[in-house]
Amino acid sequence: MTESTITTIPSCEDDYDLHSLSCEEALARLLAAVVPLADAERLALRAALGRILAAPISAPFAVPAHTNSAMDGYAVNARDLPTEGLRELQVVGSSFAGKPFSGEINAGEAVRIMTGAVMPETADLVILQEQVLVEGDRISIDGRHKRGQHVRAAGEDIPLGATVLPAGRRLTPSDLGLIASLGFGEVTVVRRPRVAFFSTGDELRSIGEPLGRGDIYDSNRYTLYGMLTRLGVDAIDLGVVRDDPDALSAAFESAAAMADVIITSGGVSVGEADYTKDVLARLGEVRFWKVAMKPGRPLAFGRVGKAAFFGLPGNPVSVMVTFYQFVQPALEKLMGTTPRLPWTLSAKTTTTLKKRPGRVEFQRGCLSRDAQGQLLVTATGDQGSGILSSMSSANCFIVLGMEVAKLEAGSDVQVQLFELLM
Repeated sequence: MTESTITTIPSCEDDYDLHSLSCEEALARLLAAVVPLADAERLALRAALGRILAAPISAPFAVPAHTNSAMDGYAVNARDLPTEGLRELQVVGSSFAGKPFSGEINAGEAVRIMTGAVMPETADLVILQEQVLVEGDRISIDGRHKRGQHVRAAGEDIPLGATVLPAGRRLTPSDLGLIASLGFGEVTVVRRPRVAFFSTGDELRSIGEPLGRGDIYDSNRYTLYGMLTRLGVDAIDLGVVRDDPDALSAAFESAAAMADVIITSGGVSVGEADYTKDVLARLGEVRFWKVAMKPGRPLAFGRVGKAAFFGLPGNPVSVMVTFYQFVQPALEKLMGTTPRLPWTLSAKTTTTLKKRPGRVEFQRGCLSRDAQGQLLVTATGDQGSGILSSMSSANCFIVLGMEVAKLEAGSDVQVQLFELLM
């Protein structure tokens, strides 16, 4: 038998593929292709938590609306401060929050004032109650004070007409309180994107179905549902679609009719039963389908009708990695907010890390601090893309760059903390 050489096509085993995009180029192409939604809706303020503002919030009045006291004490005029010794003032009234003093302070007079209460018009400083001598309705003050102390000027927090929150802001609990303080009970927010998703594969079974030989339960739809729900989109689960061109075509056409975005898991590799790429070529377009990364190399992006399409790999870890690195930023741009690109922190690895050069690798790790406050990261064992438990037990991605081959324990590495991604 003579020796021969088998000519192979690029696969996930290769360290480099000329036709794979870098992670940076893939993300740039995705974001360039996504156009934010123009549709908006009006919501009650309490229903708007986590939603994206479609229009800015402007102040209908200054905050604070009136010059007021920052402390409990006595409102006086700086002209009455003595240059030496003590000066006695007559207390002529009180000013409480919601019950201001009516009238003016004349020379030699003071007003008892509480935090948040409106300053009398002729008063320009507050002296703390602990810094005066009180005798009946008279107080004695010294000259260590200055004009403007413990006074909050009208509009010093928010001037009249100022933009308080810009369009594109994802509303937080503190934002709801801020908006309420301006008297708004409703806000205009971007419509939630509709995202249809399904898994492909003859081996997949839904929970509750019996497993035959070679069958597995579909976990990807549950993972995708969780990530999409946390992101704040309307998630539409279309179930499992068989590895059949006609079934896939019908699923894509149905999804495109109801959704802004379609996400699939599985079917974007080079196997004989991976029909997604061929079906998309007929129904829409595929703009790229390989990225120089692991896990997640077979990542497809394109369009089906008016809907954007993301074809994620079938392995569970690959689904999560590609979602957080590419799909989530693209969906955030679609929602009208600035994409949260993954933040990286520097840490020291406690274990030796290995990979093939020529691709970025996202290994799963556990980030912690030692007694001196140094960030340490430890890989969570086997890094196979089908080992979903590696994501459950991890709290970060260890990001190994294109040229890295091996890093010894103690080396500096970049990590992405899950809490900042999710």
